[in-house]
Amino acid sequence: MTFKKTPNRRQVIQGLTGAAAAACIPWSVRAQQAQDPKFLIVLTANGGASIIDAMLAIRQSESNQAAQINTFPDAQVLDVGVSPFRAIDLTIQGLGPIPHLSETNQSAFVQAHQNQMMVTTHTGTSVNHIVAQKRSLTGNDAWSGRTLQEAVAAQYGAGLPIPNVNMASGGYVEPGIDASLPDYARAEVVVDPLLWFAGLHGSRGIQSAPAQNLIDKARRLRDERFSPRSAFGRTFANSAALRTWRARLAKVPEYEAAELVRKTNTFPDMVDIGGGQTLADYGLFSNPDDVALVNGAFPGLSFDRLDQQAALAYLLIKNRISVTVTLGDSAAPVLPPDELITGDRIVDSPPLAFDFSHTNHRDAQAIMWHRLLRVANRLILLLQNAEYANGESFWDRTMLYVATDFGRTRVRPAGSPDFGSGHDLNNGNLFVSPLVNGGRVLGGVNPHNGLTYGFDPLTGAAEGPDTPEALDNLGRQMVEAEIFAGALQALGVDTSGTNLPSVPAMSAS
Repeated sequence: MTFKKTPNRRQVIQGLTGAAAAACIPWSVRAQQAQDPKFLIVLTANGGASIIDAMLAIRQSESNQAAQINTFPDAQVLDVGVSPFRAIDLTIQGLGPIPHLSETNQSAFVQAHQNQMMVTTHTGTSVNHIVAQKRSLTGNDAWSGRTLQEAVAAQYGAGLPIPNVNMASGGYVEPGIDASLPDYARAEVVVDPLLWFAGLHGSRGIQSAPAQNLIDKARRLRDERFSPRSAFGRTFANSAALRTWRARLAKVPEYEAAELVRKTNTFPDMVDIGGGQTLADYGLFSNPDDVALVNGAFPGLSFDRLDQQAALAYLLIKNRISVTVTLGDSAAPVLPPDELITGDRIVDSPPLAFDFSHTNHRDAQAIMWHRLLRVANRLILLLQNAEYANGESFWDRTMLYVATDFGRTRVRPAGSPDFGSGHDLNNGNLFVSPLVNGGRVLGGVNPHNGLTYGFDPLTGAAEGPDTPEALDNLGRQMVEAEIFAGALQALGVDTSGTNLPSVPAMSAS
């Protein structure tokens, strides 16, 4: 076996000099050099959000199978304004054996955002959680396996520090498989959104840290001498993975110069961290205005991971650090602090998130839709009040996409409001954005079997079954690639040269 020759010192220095030259250009300038950016927020509905338990709910009086499928008493299905969307507001008495007395609300969100909401129907290709979650982001590998987030980051993120941040779980956090994707467009996975900020600087947070000139010297020795000459460095000198690691390592001084550690910190400087010490004592500071905003918007910031993720998502977009951010509940229940737990409500979300529908469909769907819409509303409001430039807000350039594994089965015991559901390919998606064909349901739902039908990709005209009463007549079914393509085209991503279909019906006119 032979090995490639180890790069000499001059080659290493030349590479470092090129990286340093790029680093000297401020992030703000590099961001302006990028294409006029659009932003994508993916809010993941872990476990399967059923669209007929929200915007496409069915009244019992509309269905000739009302007692056998998932329909609601007429009075529970609310019309909102003149929009085509419906809403379900329920009082939850309990989650099976779990105490949970609460009020859930969808109508407030629909009332506030109906003109920028778009529901698209679709039928997926898998009921396996991990597989279906990933396909909701790749359109079933519609663009060489590239995810929506990767495509947006590739188009708009070249000038930003960390273009693609993913805080989700399961298949939603899986990378795409397009080998031609620029490395900068790949996702940075964030597990702890509250403490992640502290990893964006090499010495902040360390009391009595070495002087910066000594840190710089140590980094040069590492990069120029120790790493290339190590056994590991010589063995894997031509490894693409090692090149990627070194390229990302070279960005650390840029992160430090751009003060990302401060811009992504949601803690007040003087927060007590024990022993009478504060974050400021460790050189960890924040932007007071941003901290006040996110703490005011997300009251569960100290314990609720969805609030924590949404706060970080706002800071990443508002500070032009990222162009796409992914967030969402995992399968673990959210447990409030002891002082907030009462006998009537011991969790803020069910175990398994939407997938608790296996045990208690209607209440699990109501609670989880309420959680998603609550955090989406607050994130939207923050972005609406953050100026991008010349009076335009960040929200004016943003799309929020609720990605879901799949739908849920429609059948239930005759007339019972308390039932469990399984996984189903047929469902729909919610988009909220000034960039989409707002105030529209693209497609529809057959009230006699609860299944959705599709639409003409060019005009948006519904293409339902000719005879809805014939339950095996489904009408047009939208495939994953069409929804994937339509979303990217609404965001202005260049899809020419691909095999993606044209779906202008999803874009704002």
